Amino acid sequence: MAANDFEPIYLDYMATTPVDESVAEEMMRCLTIQGKFGNPSSATHLYGWRAQNTVKGARELFAASIGAMPREVIFTSGATEANNLAIQGAARFYAKKGRHLITTSIEHKAVLDVFHALEKEGFAITWVQPNSEGIISVDAIAAAITPQTTLVSTMWVNNEIGTIQPIADIAALTRQHGILLHVDAAQAMGKVAVDLSQLPVDLMSFSAHKVYGPKGSGALFVRDKPRARLIPLFWGGEQEQGLRAGTLATHQIVGIAAAFHRAKLHAEENLNHIRRLNAIFLPGLLALEGVTLNGSREQRVPHNINVCFQGLHAEALLMSLPQIAVSAGSACNSAQDEPSHVLKAIGLSDLQARASLRFSLGRYTTEADIKRALEAIQREVQRERDLAGK
Repeated sequence: MAANDFEPIYLDYMATTPVDESVAEEMMRCLTIQGKFGNPSSATHLYGWRAQNTVKGARELFAASIGAMPREVIFTSGATEANNLAIQGAARFYAKKGRHLITTSIEHKAVLDVFHALEKEGFAITWVQPNSEGIISVDAIAAAITPQTTLVSTMWVNNEIGTIQPIADIAALTRQHGILLHVDAAQAMGKVAVDLSQLPVDLMSFSAHKVYGPKGSGALFVRDKPRARLIPLFWGGEQEQGLRAGTLATHQIVGIAAAFHRAKLHAEENLNHIRRLNAIFLPGLLALEGVTLNGSREQRVPHNINVCFQGLHAEALLMSLPQIAVSAGSACNSAQDEPSHVLKAIGLSDLQARASLRFSLGRYTTEADIKRALEAIQREVQRERDLAGK
């Protein structure tokens, strides 16, 4: 085998992305003695003022990138914290109005686990099921609404199969019923158009490290009019309008703002790049014997290609392709030996779910990467099938 066959190919962009170099440079300016390292809450000296102004500018930049007002942005340590703050905070604030909540069975663990915890506290949860393509029906959500319902929570872009949910229609429904809508948009920015000035969503969670920003940085959009009210997760300071106590991490805030700004600025260019790669990679995979696409063919982001290698085991295929970075599902579930709950929810058997891999394309993926990956996958799939046939 040629030496260059072992050069790594990164095809796991839905797990995480590398930090954009320009974003990293801006973050570095907030870390050292020569930079804006001060505590943004220190209101008595120049170092604090510089950091405070830097956070203010970053908040304005981030808000503009999602069509929000700066006061509607609460910075967090990531989408997991943002999801927890939104769901727990809203459920508990509006508990006197009603204790019924609606979510879907194909959410990320950062949402599913929150609802399981609230269920143990006595909240009634309805788990809406998707169709075979992984799409949530607005009618199914409408049928689940009761007079006690206070919150609906659904993701925008599924992290495992890339399907895009009809968020605008769901938002119209919840607004009609006077119910809060929370959207986990960790995988949305840079893949779909995000404009909260036009979309009547009340709460939306974001992550930096899915958009070429730093890990450990996220944000929660909290609509101002009509105001979505939350109870904080923890106490200890009045930062972030009293909703998120703790010293603001200036460099992380600068990182997410710069990453989201670049994602919006280069959205069309990046999307066209991914579509070109998808047009090569997906047909190449589907041309292999026994390979089928999981999820919707049309209503999905082109960054995600989740396929089932019928009759094979995904883990064995992964082990035979050490030079290609891909996953068998969500990175947050990789330590578990259970088949993907998302693939099971859309009707795959345990065997089919365990035979599936998620490939995800990104800004730095090249056509040469795709062609090398296809060659390696084709070779190993044939080898695995030959072994299975013996």
